Amino acid sequence: METYNYIYNLPVLPLRGIVVFPKTMLHFDVGRQQSQKAIDIAMKNDQMIFLVAQKNPAVKEPVSSDLFSMGVVAKIVQVLKQPDDTTRVIVEGLKRAYINEFVDNKKCLFAQVNVCGEPENDLQTSHEIALIRQIKATFDNYARLIPKLSSDVLFRVATCDNGSELADFIAGNTLPDFNDKQLILETTDVLERLDTLLDILSQEIYILKIEEQIGEKARDRIDKSQREYFLREQKSIIEEELGEDENPKSESEEYKEKILKLNLPEETEKVLLKECSKLSKMPSGSHDVPVIITYLDTILDLPWNTSTKDKLNLKQIERKLNKNHYGLNKVKERIIEQFAVRKLNPDIKGQIICLVGPPGVGKTSIAQSLSSAIGRKSARIALGGVRDEAEIRGHRKTYIGAMPGRIISAIKNAGTNNPIIILDEIDKLGADYKGDPTSALLEVLDGEQNNKFVDHYIDVPFDLSKVIFITTANDASNIPAPLYDRMEIINLDSYTREEKYNIAKKHLIPKQIKESGLSSDNTKFTQKGIYSIIDYYTREAGVRRLEQQIAKVIRKFAVEYVNKEKDSIRISEKNISDYLGVKKYSDDKLSDKNEIGVVNGLAWTSVGGTLLPIEVAIMPGTGKISLTGSLGDVMQESAKAAVTCIRSHSEFLGIDSDFYEKSDIHIHAPEGAVPKDGPSAGITMATAIYSALTSRAVKRDIAMTGEITLRGKILSIGGLKEKSMAAYKSGIKKVYIPKSNVPDLEEIDDVVKEKIEFIPCEYFTEVINDATVEPIIVKDKQNSILLTDKTPEQTVVRQ
Repeated sequence: METYNYIYNLPVLPLRGIVVFPKTMLHFDVGRQQSQKAIDIAMKNDQMIFLVAQKNPAVKEPVSSDLFSMGVVAKIVQVLKQPDDTTRVIVEGLKRAYINEFVDNKKCLFAQVNVCGEPENDLQTSHEIALIRQIKATFDNYARLIPKLSSDVLFRVATCDNGSELADFIAGNTLPDFNDKQLILETTDVLERLDTLLDILSQEIYILKIEEQIGEKARDRIDKSQREYFLREQKSIIEEELGEDENPKSESEEYKEKILKLNLPEETEKVLLKECSKLSKMPSGSHDVPVIITYLDTILDLPWNTSTKDKLNLKQIERKLNKNHYGLNKVKERIIEQFAVRKLNPDIKGQIICLVGPPGVGKTSIAQSLSSAIGRKSARIALGGVRDEAEIRGHRKTYIGAMPGRIISAIKNAGTNNPIIILDEIDKLGADYKGDPTSALLEVLDGEQNNKFVDHYIDVPFDLSKVIFITTANDASNIPAPLYDRMEIINLDSYTREEKYNIAKKHLIPKQIKESGLSSDNTKFTQKGIYSIIDYYTREAGVRRLEQQIAKVIRKFAVEYVNKEKDSIRISEKNISDYLGVKKYSDDKLSDKNEIGVVNGLAWTSVGGTLLPIEVAIMPGTGKISLTGSLGDVMQESAKAAVTCIRSHSEFLGIDSDFYEKSDIHIHAPEGAVPKDGPSAGITMATAIYSALTSRAVKRDIAMTGEITLRGKILSIGGLKEKSMAAYKSGIKKVYIPKSNVPDLEEIDDVVKEKIEFIPCEYFTEVINDATVEPIIVKDKQNSILLTDKTPEQTVVRQ
C-alpha cells in the first residue's frame, strides 16, 4: 500500500495533452497568462510546482473541475523567454501527488496536495519480476511496429529493472494517447501499474498490426501509377473495417457551403467552386492541399458584403476635425464638401485626395481623425521605400509564401469593404527589376476602374469603389504624372508662428502634461514662453520638434517635482533657458540704418519663410559679375537677368550706359553655407544693383519678392504666406509683391495684414521708386525731365 505525506500549498500548472511522470525531464512552451503567473510564483519560492493534465485540452481557461486529481510535483529547472511572448520551461518530475483541495488565489490556481510515497528498497516479488520480463518482451514487439523509435528509449527499457520506473518511462515516452498516460499515472500500486501497462501495450500492438494489414490491402488495390491516392484509399479501408456507413461532411463541402452563403458575383463564385472541386479530388497528404485551403480561407475572410454606415452629420464632422487639429482649413473644407455631396448622393465615386506638405504638419493624423469622425474603419499603408509591384498587387498563389498585396490585406484587417485607407508617403515609391509599384496604383486610385480590382493572389475581382483613399506626400513633383492626374492635390503649407502657438497651447502642452502624470494646475506655460520655444529652439514646418521641446521641459520639471524641489512651474521667456539651454536660433534682425546696395528679400524654405538680404557691391573693373552665397542655377540666372534689366533701362534710370564696362558687380546672399535657389529674388537683386550704382540707400524696414524679366516685369512667386510671416517676425513694415499674387493675400493671417502693408507691383520701377530714400528723377539727352512713376514703356516726356 502507498503512503500519503502532507506537504504545503503549490501553484498549479494545467497541461494540455501532456502528462509528466516522476523522474523524467521534459520541456514545453507556456503561453497562457495564468500559467505564466504560476511559473513566476514557483520561481520566487523554491521552484516547486504541481503539474496536472486537463481533462479536455481544448479548454483555454481551465478551472479546478477541468483538471485530473492526480499529477506530479515537479521542480522547474530552467525558464526561457521566447520572442513570441511564450515561456519555454524545463521541468523535472519528482513525485506523484494527489490534489486534496484547491486554495483561493487570485493570480493563479493553487492547491493543497498529498505526495504519494512508494516503499523504497523493497525486494521484488516473483510476480513483479515476471511482469517486468513480459513487458520488456511485449515492448520489443511494439518497437518493431513503431518506426524511428529512439535508440535511447530502447536502451533505457532494456536496462531498467525497477518496475515503477519502467512503467513510468514506457508510458511517458511511447504511448500516443494522453488518457492512457494519465491512467498509468493514477495507478499508484506498482504491480497494478505494470499490469495496466501490459494491457495497453498489447492493445496498441493489435491496433498497429491492423493498420499494417490495412496498408497492405491498400497497396494491393492501387496501381503503381496511382500511388498519390494511397492515403485516400487507406482512409476508406479504415472506415470500411470500422463499419462506418455515414461519412462526415468533407472539408471541400464545408468550403462550398460558405462560398454559396456569401452570394458572390457569378464569375467569382465559379472560380472558388472550381477550387473546392480540386480540393475534393486531392489526397489529404498532397502538397497542394494547404495551398488551396489557405487561398480559400483568405477569400472567405474578405469583407465582401460587410460595410459600415457613415455618420454624415456635417457639423459633427467639422467639430471633431477642429477639436483634433488646429488650422488646415483647406483640408477640412474639402472633406466637408465631399461628405455633403456623399450625403445627397451615396453612390457617388469620390475623388482621391492627396495631401501634400512638409513633414509634421498633420497630413496622416487628419486622415486618421476623419475615420472616427464619420464612423468608418481605417487602415494605413506605408509606401516609403516600396519597390516591388507585388507589394500592391500580391503574389500568385502558386508561389511559395504567396500572400495578398497591401491593399487587399488592409481591407481584410479593417473588416469592412468601405474603410478609409491612408496611402502614406506616396511620393517615395521606388521601382526596380521587380516592377513599378506606382503603375500598380493607377488602377487602385482610379474611380472608374477600381470597382473590379484584381489582386494576383485572390485572382478574382474585388470592388474598391466604396473605399475612401487619402494619400500623403512631401513633394508633389516626385509623383509620376499619370498618378498625379488621378488625385486632387491639396497643399498643406508649413504652420505660421501663430498657428504653432495655438497648436502648442491647445493640443501639445495638454497632451504632454497628461502623459507625464502632472496636472495643468502645477504646470503653466506663458504666451511668451511658448513663443520663445517656437522662435529660439525650433526651425521646422510642422510641430514635431516643438512637441519634443515641450516634452523636454515637462520631463525636467517632473524630476524637480519628484525630488520635491518644486511644487509648480511657470515657463516664461525668462526661465526657458534653464530647461532647454542656450538659444539655438536667433531672430532675423533688420539693419539699424538705411544702406546702399542692401535689400531685404524674402525666401521660402521647408521649415517656413525667412528674411534673405541681398548685398551688391560695385567696384572699378572690366564688367565682371561675381555671384556668391551658394546660389543655385535658377538664382544665378535670375541675378544675370536683373543685371541685364538694369542695363537695358540705364538711360531711364539716370545710370551711365557703359557702367558694365567700367565696373565689376558682386552679388552676394549672406549665410553662404546654406544653399539657395529659385527666381523669386529677381526684383530684390535688381533693386540692390540700382541702389549700388546710384548710391541711393534702400529703406531698412521694407522687403520684396518677385521674379523679374529682362523687360522689368515682375512675375508671380509661391510661398507668400510663409514669406509674409517671416517679414512680420522681422519687423518689416512694407512688402512689395507681384501684382499677380494679390489673390494669395486671402490666405495670410489677419494679424500679419494689420502690421504689414502689401504693395502689389507690376514693373520694377514701381518698386525702386518707393523703396529708395530719394525719388528717382532723371533727364534725357535733351535735358527733358523723365518722371519714372510709370513703367519705362509708359514714361512721358515733359518740358
